[in-house]
Amino acid sequence: MVFVDEYPKTSKLIRSQFIVSFIALALGAVFGIVQALHRTGTFRIFSSADYYTILTGHGVLLALVFTTFFIAGLFGWAVSNSLERELPQRAAWGAFWLMLVGTVLAAVAILGGLFGAPSILGHSLKADVLFTFYAPMKAHPAFYLGAALIIVGSWIAGYAYFKSLWNWRSENAGERIPLKTFMVITTMLMWYISTIGVAVEVVVFLIPWSLGLISNVDPLLTRTLFWYFGHPVVYFWLMPAYLVWYTILPKLAGGRLFSDPLARVVFVLFLLLSTPVGFHHQYVDPGIPEGFKFIAMTNTMFLLLPSLLTAFTVVASLEHGARQNGGKGYFSWLRNLPWGEPAFAGCALAGLMFAAGGFSGMINAGMNINYLIHNTLWVPGHFHLTVGTAFALTAMAISYWLVPQITGKKLQRRGLAAIQPYIWFIGMALMSNAMHRAGLAGIPRRTAEPTYSEFSFEGVAGTVGEMRLQIAIGGTLLFVGAALFLVVMAETWIAHRGGRLRVNSVFPDPLSGPEHSPRILDNYKLWTAIALVLIVIAYGPPLAAMLADGITAPGSPPIPV
Repeated sequence: MVFVDEYPKTSKLIRSQFIVSFIALALGAVFGIVQALHRTGTFRIFSSADYYTILTGHGVLLALVFTTFFIAGLFGWAVSNSLERELPQRAAWGAFWLMLVGTVLAAVAILGGLFGAPSILGHSLKADVLFTFYAPMKAHPAFYLGAALIIVGSWIAGYAYFKSLWNWRSENAGERIPLKTFMVITTMLMWYISTIGVAVEVVVFLIPWSLGLISNVDPLLTRTLFWYFGHPVVYFWLMPAYLVWYTILPKLAGGRLFSDPLARVVFVLFLLLSTPVGFHHQYVDPGIPEGFKFIAMTNTMFLLLPSLLTAFTVVASLEHGARQNGGKGYFSWLRNLPWGEPAFAGCALAGLMFAAGGFSGMINAGMNINYLIHNTLWVPGHFHLTVGTAFALTAMAISYWLVPQITGKKLQRRGLAAIQPYIWFIGMALMSNAMHRAGLAGIPRRTAEPTYSEFSFEGVAGTVGEMRLQIAIGGTLLFVGAALFLVVMAETWIAHRGGRLRVNSVFPDPLSGPEHSPRILDNYKLWTAIALVLIVIAYGPPLAAMLADGITAPGSPPIPV
């Protein structure tokens, strides 16, 4: 039976979440191509002052709205499918509407900057503060309120998943938690822990500050609270992609998951290590002892372990599927994978691109070598490989498989869907490669005019002009890839039901099942307690030192952008 027929209420919710997610993707893609062409000097339709509004919209809509709504939909499917029940509707829909209101508030505040920033509630309606919205740059209060509602909405969505698990456990005492639900719950525990920082930053400091209720805030404290959340959010994007790679991709390859126990170990490691690493974004910040930056670096390097375990397990699962389909040899089996299927191809290419992102991430994590590329174009080159490909391409690819199941409609325009992942992959390879090389040349990020009147950049590999051209071409291909995806989704959505679907949510048992892993892996109380202890060690003394002279001192007034 099709998922939409088994769980019609949850399917309706997921469709609503995906619609918002895809609208955010469309707007973010438009802002992205405008940025790429403006920054490279290829074509400009906005002033350089408005570039920062576009940059903020691109970051918030894609990194916060597109991701959070899509993850909520994917997690809803995963929990309902693996626990065989509808989600609690009141909590799930309440979370959706709260997140939607927050999205509208934040989007209106951002877009107000493109329309003269009219005064509303005594404050200019604009939010040119970029995705990293810490002080002293100030946005309209609506922006901060919207961000807070999105976070709180995601918490309530998590409650719906937990409630489903509690109900399932009351009926299945002693049973191991199904893998997909285990991954969802572990991700949400990490999310609850990590979003405490940004919630405190926004509610306690930025909203009162933007309303004029307090005159000053401590920029270092708000920056630290943001980055307490700012790196774990990367794993909030990646862990859903890992869920897809572990549980769905082996099925698409014609095989089975190699190891359920290894998958559980990986997610436990992410729960433990994702949060006490934020100081590696603040290596050049004064006021943070070098020893605690070293702890953050060490913890970040430990995060390579779950990624390497994932590479081994997923590749082994794919190889098993290829050999089931007649694959031979050490590498020739790769030809027996279904590269013409858009869902498989997109997920596999996303995993390959994420491996490259992991290597550049090691440079970001190292205290000494990070100084070479800090605040350069290298950094967006890196995270476009992670959120921009590992998550975004996986999300688009798995939509080709999942949307037919939540709508009951056959995928339309399969030809376009088949080429879309490759267009995205090529575009990202071009753009990210040029960004990394530009970063090595010292070209800055976060600026509309990356040139100075008395200084010229010298390319380390290739010329600056060639890098700009490559960024423009790559950004254009990414926009085309996003447009093709949205065309396929729109036509599938409006199509009529009929015919046999080529997809289903029935999964073969893993080669090594949960019975081969210790039950302690399912002990969430233990792992959460250890995660909190690691956070206290990493953040306790530095935060105590920041608060020693008062929570708003040394203070800074808002800086107009």
